[in-house]
Amino acid sequence: MSGSSRHQMITVNVQSASTMSAAKPLPHAFEKKVEDVKVSKSDINSVIMDYLINEGYPSAARKFAKEANIEATGDIESISERVEIRNAILAGDIQTAIEKINDFNPQVRRTATLAFAPVFQLVMIIPEFMHHSYSPLGVDEKLLLLQSSVLDTDPALHFSLLRLQLIELIRTCISPSSTSTSTPAPDITPVLNFASTQLAPRAPTSPTFLNDLEQTMALLIFPPDALSPTLSPLLDTQLRRDVATAVNQAMLVSLGQRREARIKSLVRVRAWAEAKAREGGTTGGGGAVVKLPERLSLGLDGEGKDGSGGVGGVGREGNGDLREGEPDAMVT
Repeated sequence: MSGSSRHQMITVNVQSASTMSAAKPLPHAFEKKVEDVKVSKSDINSVIMDYLINEGYPSAARKFAKEANIEATGDIESISERVEIRNAILAGDIQTAIEKINDFNPQVRRTATLAFAPVFQLVMIIPEFMHHSYSPLGVDEKLLLLQSSVLDTDPALHFSLLRLQLIELIRTCISPSSTSTSTPAPDITPVLNFASTQLAPRAPTSPTFLNDLEQTMALLIFPPDALSPTLSPLLDTQLRRDVATAVNQAMLVSLGQRREARIKSLVRVRAWAEAKAREGGTTGGGGAVVKLPERLSLGLDGEGKDGSGGVGGVGREGNGDLREGEPDAMVT
């Protein structure tokens, strides 16, 4: 091989090496520190199980518990009821959802967890609850509390469901088939009757209720394709998802569980910590700025280029939808 050929070969190899190094930059010092952190497998399993139960994946929760050889935490059996209620709301069948919520008795469920306790303990619990001297409630009121549903203790949630039911009635009236020129004018009597009997008595109790009712009734005045930015979201199916999420959270709280999956709060805390580190570690930004990579990935599927996204829409105000995962998941 001639000297010139050998020189060209060395030049090509050097250029290739420099190109490879430019394409694959060295990992950031912070990323190395992250890799050195060892997370307990049991903690990871606990977070996964919490998500599956909280978000309504009973089959996956049972399979994961078996494969990971762990005990399923929480009330897996209540998931199917929450799934049915959520699916009814997402389908616009609000009456069925309300009936199922009323049949769901969290007080009975929470008492049932004591089923394996000695009988004398159960005998002592009820009188203590019924006749405690410091309680301002009477016996009849306490009995009613034991029998009350989630909606009885949350007027705002109850109103939002009734309002959504009213919207579904209006949706039927203003649908293209109902407003066709070849068909008679739609009958809005069911809408007016429902609004006057179910929502009007509740509206004066809260300025928010009154405003929501007025906006909802305005849907009867304007054509669906000419709604203002204030009214158009009322006919968006996102409202169904928002209400379904609120109902699921309320049912979880009534069972003594967290209102949302633990991983959602962990992701929010992680985003908060990153923001604080970039601005200087203090409220005023006067601390030392931590040197971080330009973008820190969460490592979650569906993550955007800017690192947004994550579990259940965390990163989008924590109100996103659940992803489809199995036939009995809460979103189908």
